[in-house]
Amino acid sequence: MLQRLIYNLWYYFRPPWDTGITPPEVVEAIEGPNALRPGRALDLGCGTGTNCLFLARHGWHVVGVDLALPAIRRARRKAKAAGLSAEFYAADVTRLGFLQPAFDLALDIGCFHALDVEGRTRYRDQLGRLLGPCAHYMLYAFGPRRGRWMQMGITADQVRQLFQPDFRLLRVEAGADPGGSEAAWYWLKRA
Repeated sequence: MLQRLIYNLWYYFRPPWDTGITPPEVVEAIEGPNALRPGRALDLGCGTGTNCLFLARHGWHVVGVDLALPAIRRARRKAKAAGLSAEFYAADVTRLGFLQPAFDLALDIGCFHALDVEGRTRYRDQLGRLLGPCAHYMLYAFGPRRGRWMQMGITADQVRQLFQPDFRLLRVEAGADPGGSEAAWYWLKRA
C-alpha cells in the first residue's frame, strides 16, 4: 500500500524514469530490418504512455497499464493531443483479468523487477494468458539491488526459470542503467 502511494506521488512531479524517450531497443524492434508486424501490444507499467504512443504511430493497437492513476491521466491526454488511439488502464499488472487475449507483443520497461516473488508469478501467469502463440515479450529489468523501500531486480537465470516452458528466452543484452548499476534487456517469445 505504501509503495503504491509513493509511486502515485512521483507522478505529481516528474519521476526520474519517465524520460519521454522510446528506448533504441524498442525502436529497432519496430522500425529495424527485422521489424515486428503491427498487431496488438500491451505495455506493462506504461507510465505516461511514451512507448504506447510510439507503437500506435507505427500501426499497433496498444493497451497501456500502470498502477499510477496520475500517469494514466497524463497518457490519455498525450494520446488525445497527438490524435492517436490507445487504451490506458490504471491497474495492477499482476491482476489483468479485465483484458482479453491475444496480444502479439508485450513490453515492460522497468516494472517487473520491482514486483515481489508472488507478484512475479501472477504477472507471468497473466502474460501466459494474454499473449498469443509466438508473441514477443520485451523486458527491461534491473539486476538485483536494494532500493530505498524494497529489494528489487532479477538475474537472467531467474528470468529464464520463471518464464520457461511457456516462453523461450531468445536473447539477453546486459548493460547498465543510467546510474551505472546492472540492468539488462530480455527478448522472449511465447512458445
